[in-house]
Amino acid sequence: MSQGTFQGIATILAMVAFLGVCWWAFSSHKKKDFDEAANLPFADEDLADEERQTPSARAEPSADEKEPSTGQTSSADSDKG
Repeated sequence: MSQGTFQGIATILAMVAFLGVCWWAFSSHKKKDFDEAANLPFADEDLADEERQTPSARAEPSADEKEPSTGQTSSADSDKG
């Protein structure tokens, strides 16, 4: 086979692949999947809205996790100044 024949076959295969991808992307049976994928960035906002509406869903920190609210600084903090 000459180089021209090989280039012609490669061009036709590339064109068929391109048309196949276009047909797949714009076919109506994939529309639902693509619409779901297009709305994925907004799915997190829906979850965040639900969490805001149900504040009991968040767990309260335990007594060990809460910081003391005495307003006093430790001796290590006062030595830095």
